Amino acid sequence: MPRSVLVRRLAVAGSVGLAAATPARAQAPRPLVAAAETITADDLSEHLHLIAHDSMGGRDTPSPGLEKTAQYLASRFAAVGLEPGGDRGTFFQRYPIIRRRLDLAASHVGFAIGATHARATLGRDARYGFGGIPAQPISAPAYLVGGAVEAQALKDLPVRGKVVLLVLDLAKPLPPAAQGAPTVLLRQAGAAGLVLVSNRDSAAFAQRLLAQPLNRLSVGSDDRPATPVVEVHERALREVARLAQLDLAAIRSASTAVAREVPGLRISFDFKETVVDSAQAPNVLGILEGSDPRLRREYLVYSAHMDHVGTAPSQGCSARGADSICNGADDDGSGTVSLIELAQAFTQPGARPRRSIIFLAVSGEEKGLWGSEYFTAHPPVPIGQLVADLNIDMIGRNWRDTVVAIGKEHSDLGPTVERVAAAHPELDLKPIADPWPEERFYYRSDHYNFAKRGVPVLFFFSGVHPDYHQVSDSPEKIDYEKMTRIVRLLFYLGQEIASAPERPKWNPESYREIVQGQTD
Repeated sequence: MPRSVLVRRLAVAGSVGLAAATPARAQAPRPLVAAAETITADDLSEHLHLIAHDSMGGRDTPSPGLEKTAQYLASRFAAVGLEPGGDRGTFFQRYPIIRRRLDLAASHVGFAIGATHARATLGRDARYGFGGIPAQPISAPAYLVGGAVEAQALKDLPVRGKVVLLVLDLAKPLPPAAQGAPTVLLRQAGAAGLVLVSNRDSAAFAQRLLAQPLNRLSVGSDDRPATPVVEVHERALREVARLAQLDLAAIRSASTAVAREVPGLRISFDFKETVVDSAQAPNVLGILEGSDPRLRREYLVYSAHMDHVGTAPSQGCSARGADSICNGADDDGSGTVSLIELAQAFTQPGARPRRSIIFLAVSGEEKGLWGSEYFTAHPPVPIGQLVADLNIDMIGRNWRDTVVAIGKEHSDLGPTVERVAAAHPELDLKPIADPWPEERFYYRSDHYNFAKRGVPVLFFFSGVHPDYHQVSDSPEKIDYEKMTRIVRLLFYLGQEIASAPERPKWNPESYREIVQGQTD
């Protein structure tokens, strides 16, 4: 998952740990207890020392190390008897990755009010930040946001189909969340694009132009709706701002939020790219058919991302001495090897549930949830037959008696996981709701691609730590005993979901917000 300021908050977050429960034998059928006991710390450690070894090169997407990891997972799935769920009878679902290069001189952001037009050319007065690149030029009305912005209020603004003119004081340092959260929320609210109006001095802006990303990786044809985020220096739109009666300095210093349409002002994006090369990356999926003739047509998904960020410098990962491999043992080697142990447990005698199960290791999560995006757009069965996704991402560190179950408030999966945890006091685990809602983790791992397509989800997570996205995220720092208990909880939870008479249900308000209201 993307690097977060949460690393600095661990001392506070650690206070959510709960007192240890009294160990006791679970009142589960003996075959299920025996199956759960095949999930061991030794096995998890053995698998993780393999896939987080330096020889895997940090499992970047795409890379030889990622391919070796995928081959290892496929061999383990085959060894326990899973059926291939990928392309042409294999365990692999491959998706295309296209590398494109932005043509700065031929790309611009346009501003028009009445007969007055202004153009901010990339590389001179505008800097491409991130987001999609529109396949065709787009033009839309402007909507102004500025002043004392309250991030959570942004999701309700009427910005769908409009380009947001975001006026913040970029001349002074801003916390990452102060700039990042508004852009995320406004894109999710349906904005056609975002223009950050920059008041940086010329030297600082010139430095940002030099760091402008020119090469862009994207999945497939990249023909979905795009939401570009571009920083434009205010010098390029002084006359347009005057005619639109926008006092940019006053807007920045406003003590309250400013949010309104800008009558007569339209903003356009006209970007040009060329395709440089293409590659492919794998997802790995194995299927265990359910035991019930009717319910076996429905599927529970366990997901985790097998990729990491490669070698330093990359996505915040820096070399330390001669060590440049960003091993990603916790992120998300911990979730990846959990899939192996879960597949082994479910294939034990007497442990096959009524519904079928898909064990899914995706790639490209660190690049923008690529693998899960492709899988949910091209599932091996109709998406409506997926009853739930249990996503596992970073469960190997931090508190010993607590695991965060992000999304538990959005469906009856929340009460289900609480009930299962209570039924297994020997696991000494308390599933808690997201203690960091401001970080918006719900939208930042692979479960979100399932959720926005209507599949109820839970995201199991133990928080970040100082080794997150660093070369020091290594296998010897994992708490394998705690991780074993989490994976056993996931096994018992999956048994409950996959054999229940009814499939999980969304809470109506959450369904309206996450599924019906999403714009991706």
